[in-house]
Amino acid sequence: MGVGKFEIIVLIVLLITLLFVGGKKLPELARGMGQSVKELKKGFQDDDEPSKSKTTKK
Repeated sequence: MGVGKFEIIVLIVLLITLLFVGGKKLPELARGMGQSVKELKKGFQDDDEPSKSKTTKK
C-alpha cells in the first residue's frame, strides 16, 4: 500500500502550518487546541445530564 491522497494533503497542511507558525509556537498552538477540545467535550457532557434547576412547573 502506498501513500494516499489524504496522507499527502495532511503532510502539506502540516508543513505549511510549520512554516507560518514556526517551530517555537507550534507546541503552544497544539496545547491551546487540546484545551479547546477538552472544554468542548465537557460542554457536551454537561448538556447531556438533565439539570434539576432548569425544570420549572407552571
